Amino acid sequence: MISPSLERVIQTALEEDLGLGGDLTTRVTVPGDAVGAAYLVSRETGVLSGVDAASATFAAVDPELRVEWAKQAGDKLAPGERVATITGSARSILSAERTALNLLGRLTGIASRTSVFVDLVDGTKARIVDTRKTTPGLRELEKRAVLDGGGTNHRFGLYDAILVKDNHIGLGGGLVPVLERLAAHSGHLVRVEVEVDTTEQLDTLLAFDAQRVADRLAPAVHAVLLDNMEAWQVATCVSRVRRHTAPLVVEVSGGVDETTVQDLARSGADAISVGALTHSVRCHDFGLDLEV
Repeated sequence: MISPSLERVIQTALEEDLGLGGDLTTRVTVPGDAVGAAYLVSRETGVLSGVDAASATFAAVDPELRVEWAKQAGDKLAPGERVATITGSARSILSAERTALNLLGRLTGIASRTSVFVDLVDGTKARIVDTRKTTPGLRELEKRAVLDGGGTNHRFGLYDAILVKDNHIGLGGGLVPVLERLAAHSGHLVRVEVEVDTTEQLDTLLAFDAQRVADRLAPAVHAVLLDNMEAWQVATCVSRVRRHTAPLVVEVSGGVDETTVQDLARSGADAISVGALTHSVRCHDFGLDLEV
């Protein structure tokens, strides 16, 4: 059974492509009783994601179509490698093709780029983490693709964790008033992360929670986000955090790419969030070829 979110995505995508008239080209050129087989092939290296989305798309067009996967989500792909075979109504295969490949290509692109970042930080303790910079309506699928690529999911939305950014601090009257509100209102089951841009802000945060610990109170903050810092600055901040009286997760973000992620990982960060995993990924190249 597919999730309601995936069902909505597929329904919207098929309505966008088929409209009220359906697939005019296929209806005119292909006999209604024609059956056929096609195979899905990867044109390049990558990591597969979107298997459920593609299967559900073919099923939504025609439940009688049969999709047999030679690869599963998270598997590595090579150029020319056959990924799946689709058999059944020729009209149905053609009508579902583009929507299925659009979803499969985007999600595999996300998984593939995630795997590159994961490989780059191999040997460190840093995890590669996604963000909320996702395609509207596709967040569930895109975050699943990050997992398929070996990455880790950050919070799913605004509702499942507290992440205090610079604008919250600015509009909230400053870091200390915001920390005081967090201490007063955040529940023990809600994780709290606070972004800092400078070592001075970090010191203020650490001092605030050190005093709470000294007063036998729970820390207000569970993770600190070091934003737009160079690797040497991250290392300096990490050393201060590790001397703190309460454990803190150290996350790094801001303009991270393949040229900077290794140094950031070696600086001691626990997590490195990369918006580019989802907001600017290139679609993986798949083809659907007829089997004759």
